[in-house]
Amino acid sequence: MYDIYVNERNDLLVVPRGDSIPLHSNKKWRKKRTVRSVSEQIREDIRTHGYHRRNVTAKPRVRRGCDSSQPHAENAS
Repeated sequence: MYDIYVNERNDLLVVPRGDSIPLHSNKKWRKKRTVRSVSEQIREDIRTHGYHRRNVTAKPRVRRGCDSSQPHAENAS
């Protein structure tokens, strides 16, 4: 199980349940919830660093251009 914390900038911190917040993360964290499972990427970060941290407000880059989900216009002849 894992504890999820957020701060005033909506950064996300995931630590194993019962572990303390890392000392170099000196911002004001508040506990959001406890979860049973996390993604493999988060699990790997916790395995190597002891915690996982990311900015929740950062949005993934979306490629512009060809979108296969939209139907193509057909010529009416």
